Amino acid sequence: MRWGLVITSPAGRGLRKVPRADLEHINDALDEMCADPYSGDIKFLRGASGPTFRRRVGDWRILFELDKKQQSIVVLAVRRRGSKTY
Repeated sequence: MRWGLVITSPAGRGLRKVPRADLEHINDALDEMCADPYSGDIKFLRGASGPTFRRRVGDWRILFELDKKQQSIVVLAVRRRGSKTY
């Protein structure tokens, strides 16, 4: 069963800043996550307000939460890895 994908406004703004070459990799990662949200290089982030995860895609990070009842992935942000990313 495929999971739904919800992209929040901050994540949408972050995606608009991503260069085209990197955007293709991020879109591929999002497609993989819809099939299996635990696939790829994911890590649980401690200290976040809720059950937040990150998935590494090159120099970019996808920050997301999982809604198991609705079977949806809520993408909170897409950020370039830096000292202030998380």
